[in-house]
Amino acid sequence: MQNIKLTIGYDGSKYHGFQLQKNAVTIQECLERAMHTVFCHPVRVIAAGRTDSGVHAEGQVVNFRAASQIAVERIPYALNSVLPRDIVVSRAEKVSELFHARYSAVSKVYTYTVDNAPHPRVLLRHYSLHLRVALDLALMKNAAATLLGRHDFSSFMGSASSVKTAVRQLLRLEIAEADGFITITAEANGFLYNMMRIIVGTLVEVGLGKREADLLPLLQAKDRNAAGWTVPPHGLILREVKY
Repeated sequence: MQNIKLTIGYDGSKYHGFQLQKNAVTIQECLERAMHTVFCHPVRVIAAGRTDSGVHAEGQVVNFRAASQIAVERIPYALNSVLPRDIVVSRAEKVSELFHARYSAVSKVYTYTVDNAPHPRVLLRHYSLHLRVALDLALMKNAAATLLGRHDFSSFMGSASSVKTAVRQLLRLEIAEADGFITITAEANGFLYNMMRIIVGTLVEVGLGKREADLLPLLQAKDRNAAGWTVPPHGLILREVKY
């Protein structure tokens, strides 16, 4: 059995997240079904992270073990020939037996896109959140700076989470604008349930003048009610997992 690492992209619009569910179609279900077809035996994948319903990816990583005569570099072609068109394997690599897509990861990079034009750009409506009211980027950048570092992010964690600790290291939180699109990029050693979407929602509220730019009191509160709204999932993309 070889331990194989895949890099995968997908449009999450019609899927109920990555992880297997009993009564819903997920990315993992489609991927493992395609692997069964290609490798002629059941395969279970380990993912770097479980993206939620409607969230997209271009740099999701999984690893799996399979007995295969297919050359590793040909695996993407074999899988893409049987996968739905909105799920694409871009790379396959043979890795050490010790490699684990989740536990070997050093950090993950997500982006969230806000369409801040007066009218929504129709062709990108599935990949950006339209807000017609102009956002104050300077205030948002000031607010983002207050979240950097190692903190307890309980205030930015969805209520359904059951993690042992909410302490995470936020390595990067950048805000850029081009042609009316505002892109918020975050890199952390791990993300809590809905953490990125709550951070974005809070920054948007700062940009609208609805809250102060100093977000340290929110961190200190350790209370979900202290932070902003959870933005919809369709503007969120898992860009990269670093090892």
